[in-house]
Amino acid sequence: AEKHAGVSCVTVSMDDIQFEEAARVGQIITIKAKVNRAFKTSMEVGIKVTVQDILTKVEKIVSVAYATYVAKPVGAGKIELEPVKLLSTEDHLEHTLAIERRRIRLGYEQVFQNLMKEHNKEGDYCDSFEEEDAVSTHLTHVQSIELVQPPHANHHGNTFGGQIMAWMETVASISASRLCRSYPILKSVNMFKFWGPSVVGDRLVFNAIVNNTFQNSVEVGVRVEAYNCEEWIKDQARHINSAFLIFNTVNDKGELLTFPRIKPTTKDGMRRYHGAIARRRIRLARKCMLSVKEDKPSDLWERSNQAYVSYSNIAALTRLAAKPGWEITSTLDDIKIWTHEEGDVLSLKVEMQVKILSRLAFSLLSDFTFRQQWDKHFLTCEVLQAVNEDEKIYYVTSPPMTGHKPRDFVILVSQRQPCKPSEPYIVAVKSVTLTSVPPSPEYCRSEILCAGFQIYSDSNSSCTVCYFNQVTSGVMPYLAANLTGSSKSIEDTALECIKFLELKGSK
Repeated sequence: AEKHAGVSCVTVSMDDIQFEEAARVGQIITIKAKVNRAFKTSMEVGIKVTVQDILTKVEKIVSVAYATYVAKPVGAGKIELEPVKLLSTEDHLEHTLAIERRRIRLGYEQVFQNLMKEHNKEGDYCDSFEEEDAVSTHLTHVQSIELVQPPHANHHGNTFGGQIMAWMETVASISASRLCRSYPILKSVNMFKFWGPSVVGDRLVFNAIVNNTFQNSVEVGVRVEAYNCEEWIKDQARHINSAFLIFNTVNDKGELLTFPRIKPTTKDGMRRYHGAIARRRIRLARKCMLSVKEDKPSDLWERSNQAYVSYSNIAALTRLAAKPGWEITSTLDDIKIWTHEEGDVLSLKVEMQVKILSRLAFSLLSDFTFRQQWDKHFLTCEVLQAVNEDEKIYYVTSPPMTGHKPRDFVILVSQRQPCKPSEPYIVAVKSVTLTSVPPSPEYCRSEILCAGFQIYSDSNSSCTVCYFNQVTSGVMPYLAANLTGSSKSIEDTALECIKFLELKGSK
């Protein structure tokens, strides 16, 4: 961060950290970090940690994490950062996805509060909580006090964030062990935020308590307060850090052990109990969305996972477009058709040169109610939910193929405008599941794994529109016919799209 900014930088927050592997004594740890994107006054730094066994030479990923830094101001004003220089395809990909991760960070608190409101409707006091053999949460409270000494601080005199995290893990581990009576294993850290700095000479007070247990895991909340000498005497604490640490534990055979249920004993304890449930819902949604699998069913659209479904929608299209190895299979005037093979996965790309402003093409292509005017594969299209200005959910029906029922889709359309001229407009499409729209016997419910448009500005009067589709059984017959030369339906649809855009653009 400081190499990019050219001045001192401080950590603002860490995204949720998942630990995939444990690093042990005698293994080689490699840590790589780079600035993925610089926003106006903050930047995202990606951190990849791997571990290698010196005997087997096998290298495994421990964790991939993202930290937000800001440049430390010299005077009163904030320091504006220079854009990051993108040198590789991977740089471009991470640069694009960084803004999506930022949207998730900024929206996290609102999602959490919405989930908490749901729990509050069910009652928020612990008198109604009854669980046999439940352990009282106050029995898991642990407090630790540490004195910040020079080896604990960086070159600015501020306490290392990693040192604070290590102390937090220690106190949280002791708290969790009071339930499992064994050595807990840290699996993830959620919502690690820096509310303020601490310096050499400060006394740091760590308070840890179990918030909730979930069969094979436990969430421990840790609050860190700092005192200098004067504040210590006056008992005036500075809240500098908070985080929620998730542990599990295993037996000698490596099998996960079950944690006992816990019982909150205060109103604040009940708030933390429900907060842990809300965070777990968000955590599971995130894990599901970010583990991309081509064969999994469409994602359930619900309040706890909306940000992550939107992220995965944009991310999937961005990654598909950035893949190397696209091969051109057809050229017709202003249209090129490309295909990409990766194992059993076949993808399609249609590139169109259009005489229209890129901004106007984006506006027309992102509104799927226009799709019927140029795409014969869209029979009907209606908006089910206008989630926000960038996300809409549509219900689409398609005409039947010979001998089959007509198909229907429930799709999420996510649209993004570029942050700078060299970036494309994005319209990403994927199927989602809405409980309010179950499959109908009249239609064959179909899936869109990954599809959408990237629109690049060529000049003040033209643009390049690229359509992508990760081929499913519904698209395969059209692509197969095109590849064998027995049909030109893809080219015909592309020509209709160009005509539609240029006609609208001329009005």
